[in-house]
Amino acid sequence: MVISMPRGTQDILPEESIKWQYIEGKLREISKNFCYEEIRTPMFESTELFSRGVGDTTDIVQKEMYTFQDKGNRSLTLRPEGTAGTVRSYIENKLFAKTIQPQKLYYVGPMFRYERKQKGRYRQFVQYGVEVIGEESPKIDAEVISLAYNIYRMFGIENIKVSINSLGNPEERQAYNEALVKHFEPRINEFCEDCNNRLYKNPMRILDCKVDAGHELIKSAPKLLDYLGEESKQYFAEVLKHLDALGVKYEIDHNLVRGLDYYTHTAFEIMIDNPEVELKTLCGGGRYNGLIKLLDGPEDKKGIGFALSIERLLLALESENIELPIDDTIDVFVVAMGEEASNAGVKLTNDLRLAGYSVQNDYFDKKMKAQMKIADRYNAKYSIIIGQSELENGTLVIKDMKSFEQETINLDNIVDYLQEKLRGEK
Repeated sequence: MVISMPRGTQDILPEESIKWQYIEGKLREISKNFCYEEIRTPMFESTELFSRGVGDTTDIVQKEMYTFQDKGNRSLTLRPEGTAGTVRSYIENKLFAKTIQPQKLYYVGPMFRYERKQKGRYRQFVQYGVEVIGEESPKIDAEVISLAYNIYRMFGIENIKVSINSLGNPEERQAYNEALVKHFEPRINEFCEDCNNRLYKNPMRILDCKVDAGHELIKSAPKLLDYLGEESKQYFAEVLKHLDALGVKYEIDHNLVRGLDYYTHTAFEIMIDNPEVELKTLCGGGRYNGLIKLLDGPEDKKGIGFALSIERLLLALESENIELPIDDTIDVFVVAMGEEASNAGVKLTNDLRLAGYSVQNDYFDKKMKAQMKIADRYNAKYSIIIGQSELENGTLVIKDMKSFEQETINLDNIVDYLQEKLRGEK
């Protein structure tokens, strides 16, 4: 029996992986422009990191984590998200002691959640995320949201909107949660099993329910804004003011609560406004002022971040009929005719590769016509033809595979020739 890949995973084959490479390259590029530095954390962490950091009442911790005991009887979990591990690293490696604060970090890598399989949702998926940890400022919140917003615009996705809300501080959230319990308790039996379980543990999550989203009690629920103090309201107003200055279009969504327990104050999502897309949330994030202290870090250090799924980004590009400017060409295909020329072709291929060019040659001493067909399949920009006469004269024939023009040049001049022809591409 053929062994298949695990359910909820995917093989990313070469014709697709080239798109991933392009996207990841552009994400690293814009991260550098915004002065973020890459951080790489383990793919598995202590289970306690996520139960404490993400929250015991979240769907991630209760239903979706891949947890196992190692040979030392330690409970470990494949990371379901990137924030907790990044904050753990920030604390453990004392990044709070560095001269430059806040620390602006980004990551790209696989995450793991045991989720129901559907289009755009996998049990192993790749997230790009950023975290700004250290100091707190409405300008930082606005910059983080602006970065997320402009990532989609960078890829040509204009049909998006930012939903934003303030979750206040812990005391304000507690008062709001008590109001929600009073609001939902008399008729909680009308809601799904998850909402019943959340009523006393995390009532704000009822507002985020996908099953009962249209229920009249959700529509008439108290607004968190009414439970915010003046300081929280002022902070939120400052964030919105800076978003206006940055040209970020947004709408306030009073029911936006996000799925993780660690969020405070600013929370946001970026949605795609396309009825053909099933999973409309492309990106989400927010501020987590209490998480650093919760994980035994300095009490005065605050954080904010977001994460996006590259799988969903690819689906959004597809739904908007956006073609990525992928270059699947190679620079040169070396065609060698005859045993002696074949040996020279192998050396030339290696020399050009070491000079920085993408080069392929024929391994099987095929006839010239067959080798030229292979050059076409590789989308070679140029083919170099070496035969016995070229060897004797110290020359080679180079052919432009697009215009079909060809010329004979000295073998010693090939690198200079390619530098001239491919100038600006390297």
